[in-house]
This record gives sequence, structure tokens and C-alpha cells, in this order.
Amino acid sequence: MALNSESAMNVARVLTEALPYIQRFSGKTVVVKYGGNAMTDETLQRGFARDVVLMKLVGINPVIVHGGGPQIGALLKRLGKESRFVEGMRVTDAETMDVVEMVLGGLVNQHIVSLINQQGGRAVGLSGKDGGLIRARRMVLPDADGRDRDIGQVGEVEAIDPAVVAELDAGGFIPVIAPIGVGADGRAYNINADLVAGRMAVTLRAEKLMLLTNVRGVLDGKGGLLTGLTRTQVETLIRDGVIAGGMLPKVRCALDAVHDGVRAAHLVDGRVEHAVLLELFTDEGVGTLIRA
Repeated sequence: MALNSESAMNVARVLTEALPYIQRFSGKTVVVKYGGNAMTDETLQRGFARDVVLMKLVGINPVIVHGGGPQIGALLKRLGKESRFVEGMRVTDAETMDVVEMVLGGLVNQHIVSLINQQGGRAVGLSGKDGGLIRARRMVLPDADGRDRDIGQVGEVEAIDPAVVAELDAGGFIPVIAPIGVGADGRAYNINADLVAGRMAVTLRAEKLMLLTNVRGVLDGKGGLLTGLTRTQVETLIRDGVIAGGMLPKVRCALDAVHDGVRAAHLVDGRVEHAVLLELFTDEGVGTLIRA
């Protein structure tokens, strides 16, 4: 269908606005944590896959780290196993860990790989266990008396070996990483995807960390979106209680990444179609930008 003159001008404006961002970020690495509505809505899934493919085509190296909590919970329920959480962490016994590996390392990971490949990309699925990518240690959560609570095979990142990701990037592939690590004891550990994405961004010296969320971003007391925030401003908002609840861990993850050398972190509204491109390549964006 032919474009009328107004539509053609709008397309030209979009491309003109995107050009300096494409030039600035070409050759850079962008780590994207993929989850929430963007991961469960079919239209948003296709939009995300197309965004990632376009990023690669214009010279950006996207690295995808994905979650899958709802999918894990759904399969556990079907198996008749109740999900238990301690401070937001899923208690992961050996049986639950088998389900986690099946869902994250298999079903969800390969679905994302297929989505990207269907849009013309060259995605490769990885678990943190592959090539020694993610070395983990058991997460310790003390109770009120200071005694360790047993939450099973829940881990935190001890170290990341970026060699396999670097090889894939150099070969024109898009890494898609399931947040599972392996400990010194050889056991698999279930790790929070936000934390893996943050550490991955630091290790890869990424230009940006993007965390897709189910909210607009950091909001002020009147519900207005805040962006272009410095670390100092964010820490003030935390102290004042403006940033609290479920947003707090994501913001702290973003702050840690920026503190450790990532140029900028973004909390992006994954409910918006093509949210990743809009945040990367437009002046307005669709989320909260946090910088050093």
C-alpha cells in the first residue's frame, strides 16, 4: 500500500531520529532481561523478536537473559507440587530444580530462540551451565535469629566467563541465556534473571542494561514517569520511599550495574509493543533511564 505524503514524512522523521542512536551504539553490547508481559503476549513476543533482529542488523550486539517464573509455577502446579517462596525467592529442592532446568533451559529458552530465528535472526540458546558461562554459589538467607534458611538450589552469581558469548557475538549470533548456574560442587542453581542480566552486562562491558518490566518505570509521587536519573537521584528516591516494593530490587540491580561500569541502565515498559527499539532509538523512550 502506497504511503501518503504525511505518512511518508512520519517514517522519514522516525528514521532521522533513530540514525544518531544507531551510529552511537553500533558495535556496542546491550544486555536485555526479557520477562513479564513481553514474554507471554504473542504480539509482544513477535515485536520483541523483531526488535532484537533489527538491533543485530544495525551493528549492535544484543545479549538476551530471560526469566520464566510463571511457566515454572504452572508446570509445578500441573505436577501437583506447591511453589513456596522466601523473600521472593522460589524454594528449589532437587525435584523443583529438575523442573526449573526443563522449563528455563529447554521450553522457554528454545521458544525465544525460535521466535528470533523466525524473524530472520541467528539466535543460539544457552544455559549458564554451558561452557562454564555462569559459576554460582548457594544463596544464604538468614532468618530473624541469624540462622541460615534452607531454600535449596537457589544461587547467586559468583563469576561469569564471557568467552562463549563473545564467540557467538563475533560470529553474528544472538545469545539467549537461561539463568541457571553451576556451583563448585557440580550442582545446578536457579538464579534470579535480573541479577544474571546485571552481572552479564558488567562482565561484557555493555553499553546498556535493559530490564523489561510490567510497569512504566520509576514514577514520582503523582504517577509521572521519571527518567534521566543519576545514581544520586535514585538513592534519594529510595531513601524518601518513592521507590519501594517490587520495583526496588530491579532499581538496585540497575544501580549496581551502573556503579560497576555499564554506561546506562533502563527499566523498560515491556507491555508496549517494540519497547526495546523505542527506548534505544527515540528521544522520548518508554521507560526510566539511570546513568552514572
